[in-house]
Amino acid sequence: MKLAKFVGTALVALSLSAPALAQQAGAPQQTDQVTQLAEMVGLSDDQQNEIRGILSEMQAEIAPLREEARSLQEQMQDEIKADYDEDAIRDQAEDLGDVTGEIAALSTLMQAKVDSVFTQAQRDELEKKMQQMRQQMQQQQQMMQQQQGQ
Repeated sequence: MKLAKFVGTALVALSLSAPALAQQAGAPQQTDQVTQLAEMVGLSDDQQNEIRGILSEMQAEIAPLREEARSLQEQMQDEIKADYDEDAIRDQAEDLGDVTGEIAALSTLMQAKVDSVFTQAQRDELEKKMQQMRQQMQQQQQMMQQQQGQ
């Protein structure tokens, strides 16, 4: 379960940022991430294609919701004024909660779908690599803290 959560979180973050990054870099980032994942755990071409399909499908569902959430946040910001409308703020906040809840549900579904593509051996390998990465990050943080303390 922890593995699915981590993989899903990483993929969600990457897939949600992929459109902006792809526009900036001129290349689809999700492909790069799937390729990296494939190299880490030995995904077959079929598995890579299936994951790309999942990411594309879910990104198509999530992208308009992210835009709607952004719009609602802007509307709420526009209400920060002397003659604010509390009812409007509360309505927008409720709508924003509904939208972000749907984004969370779709993101979790995406995580589950991606996790179902892996074999158990691949899940185990990914968990091992993620643990190594976490340890490296902790070591780097400790080094940075030590440097700041000097």
